[in-house]
Amino acid sequence: MSLIDLKNLRVDPVSSFHKFHTTVDVLRLDLIHPIISGNKWFKLKEYLEEARKLNKKFIVTYGGAFSNHIIATAAAARESGMRSIGIIRGEKTDSVSITLKDAISFGMELAFISREDYRKKTMPSLISDNYNPEDIYIINEGGYGLKGTDGAADILKQIDSAGYSHIIAAVGTGTTLAGLIKSSQKEQQVTGISVLKNNLSLKKEIDDLLPAEYKEHFNLIHDYHFGGYAKYTAQLLNFMNTWFESTNIPSDFVYTGKLFYAINDLIQKNHFPSKSKLLIIHSGGLQGNRSLPKGALIF
Repeated sequence: MSLIDLKNLRVDPVSSFHKFHTTVDVLRLDLIHPIISGNKWFKLKEYLEEARKLNKKFIVTYGGAFSNHIIATAAAARESGMRSIGIIRGEKTDSVSITLKDAISFGMELAFISREDYRKKTMPSLISDNYNPEDIYIINEGGYGLKGTDGAADILKQIDSAGYSHIIAAVGTGTTLAGLIKSSQKEQQVTGISVLKNNLSLKKEIDDLLPAEYKEHFNLIHDYHFGGYAKYTAQLLNFMNTWFESTNIPSDFVYTGKLFYAINDLIQKNHFPSKSKLLIIHSGGLQGNRSLPKGALIF
């Protein structure tokens, strides 16, 4: 991927937590690419490599109208010399989201299906009737799967992460967290902040991606979803602005805004032992903020 530049990745310290005897560093994966940003590249790269080896012509994947995964896949497929098709949750409307417009600009063809068919992961007739199945490579929603996990396991290899007591990330499908779990050390605590409401199947979905010896090597916190996936409140947006003012680190309202809010709240509640050293994974996805009302954020 010619446009991915891992040299742009860096670790930013957040000094405001020192008064709580806690060290917090943010791994800025959002800086590696403006579109294929953060964990998306790591989750996609092993799939794309396999698709190339199999001489596939089309990458097919699933996502919603504001999906970071959809736009990242569209851009990554184009850079990899393949075409892409996005199966989009929900019926087509008169106008499409900014995210989907960008995906189209990267050459992605869109197929809209009902939410019921989406839950069943039905293959729409647009694809089954017009494309040779031998030419198609399917990537699950959010890159969920073993190859996505193996790719995400490379995240911690980009820095010296051995000195951290805790590694924390926002969680959607659980693929990134599974990768972090696999590449972390036994004495490190890996924590996922779930951005979905009542996502009680999440632990099993993560367990399914892990060898037996890793299945108790993490914990999930479900208290910071702000109403559910892609839901937000004025409180969350205000925090994101305050966080940016104090750290110069932008966040998105779907994932990292909730992650940073959770970290801030948990530290103030003495959730972490004294002298803990936290590594927070900034998973990118800032393009999703474009769906917010103009002026909602200061960055």
